[in-house]
Amino acid sequence: MTNNIDLSVNIGSLKLKNPVILASGTVGYGNEISNLTDLSKLGAIVTKSLSLKPRKGNPPQRIVETAAGMLNAIGLANIGVEEFIKEKIPFLSQLNTSIICNIAASSIDEYAECVRILTKEDTIKAFEINISCPNVKEGGLIFGHDIKAVAKVTEKVRAATDKPVIIKLSPNVPDIASYARVVKEEGGDAVSAINTLVGTSFNIYTRKPKLFNITGGLSGPAIKPVALAKVLEIKRNVDIPIIGLGGIMCWQDAVEFMIVGASAVQLGTVNFINPNAGVEIVNGLSDYLTKMSIDKVSSLTGTFVI
Repeated sequence: MTNNIDLSVNIGSLKLKNPVILASGTVGYGNEISNLTDLSKLGAIVTKSLSLKPRKGNPPQRIVETAAGMLNAIGLANIGVEEFIKEKIPFLSQLNTSIICNIAASSIDEYAECVRILTKEDTIKAFEINISCPNVKEGGLIFGHDIKAVAKVTEKVRAATDKPVIIKLSPNVPDIASYARVVKEEGGDAVSAINTLVGTSFNIYTRKPKLFNITGGLSGPAIKPVALAKVLEIKRNVDIPIIGLGGIMCWQDAVEFMIVGASAVQLGTVNFINPNAGVEIVNGLSDYLTKMSIDKVSSLTGTFVI
């Protein structure tokens, strides 16, 4: 990897050593994947979603493989803020990478309270607010589909912290750019796009859904074209940093997301297939930039030609 290539990117006031981030829910709280890859070589890790109190999530079956991805209906199972601070922060504080905390909640006040408590932790450098989870019966999806609720969540969370606030947007809306616009208007620093699409799968012999929850979030290569189109839509209409995600499997996918407007990218489903994919994509990006005589990875963002 060439040393004179600048891989650093800025997401608002958050500076990352490179644009490769591990997505929430796919690497636990970091320690679960730490013996399978070198986390210090990544731009950031997004923690598994956290709510104020512990959540058991949905009963199994909670994950189903699809032809080009996977369906998940975990239901935001997590250990809660108090246990996270006690049990997970000590490990995360030792990592030489940025830690972004993903927050999920059932009310606007809960979002704000989680952020207020966690903003005191120096280890946490930014917050990603999950307003768009398609596999819970309350919270997430409701907020993600109501533009006024998105505005209110952003406003309340912004008031609770001076750290960067990233709002994770749902693709299951007709005009994603309008949601990005209200995030910016209410003080959000960036958006991440996209969260999973709503999907389902049935057993043809029992005629029953394979997921206990019936529907879940579809991720993986199947959703990449949709994700690219949504990132492009935001970039063409709203001046706000975008973290692109949705089916990124290799460095070529990461480059494509940056060309259509992403400042950084998140890796999700690929982590289950190849836990070292993040490091490989960082190296691939560096080699690509060298080959293309590009000095800064940030200069790729939004360079699409229409």
